[in-house]
Amino acid sequence: MVIAHRTHYTYADYVRIERDANLKHEYLNGQIFAMAGGSREHARLAAAIISALSAQVRARGCDVYTSDLQVRILATGLATYPDVSVVCGKFEPDPENKEALTNPKVLVEVLSPSTEEYDRIDKFEHYKQLESLGEYVLVWQSERRVEVRSRGAGGTWDIKTFGDGALALLPSVEARIDVRALYDTAPE
Repeated sequence: MVIAHRTHYTYADYVRIERDANLKHEYLNGQIFAMAGGSREHARLAAAIISALSAQVRARGCDVYTSDLQVRILATGLATYPDVSVVCGKFEPDPENKEALTNPKVLVEVLSPSTEEYDRIDKFEHYKQLESLGEYVLVWQSERRVEVRSRGAGGTWDIKTFGDGALALLPSVEARIDVRALYDTAPE
């Protein structure tokens, strides 16, 4: 007896599966992909970014979310869980999933060796389709380095890299990340 395996899922299937899953998954083009778990350093850096941004953006009517918040890019269909999301003003949910955000102002990914290329290239191509997105921030685990990709006039993207001792600026939310402080919070 041959058992056929389902290889294409609708987004509604994915939402239903994800609601009951023990692991987080990404969705794109009918496929569901398990997301890799993060390291202790990955979790620490994400928490440090959330801490650094929360106080700065709250006064501007923005909220900072952990990787438990799903972001959906309607233009491409990708549903994913960025490490940190900032939304300003009204939370605009996905029409098919009221828990998924469609209007982030800032997205942050802490780069892991296994996901660095995907986060820097492929995922950025999806994220660029979000009209609300002002900055995409990449944080390295392997070195004291933060890259900020900011949407400029006419939809062009400006890329700036910040090292130890610099302040990584996020103009869309009038915030900054002190690179040294971000990395100096590591336990000995």
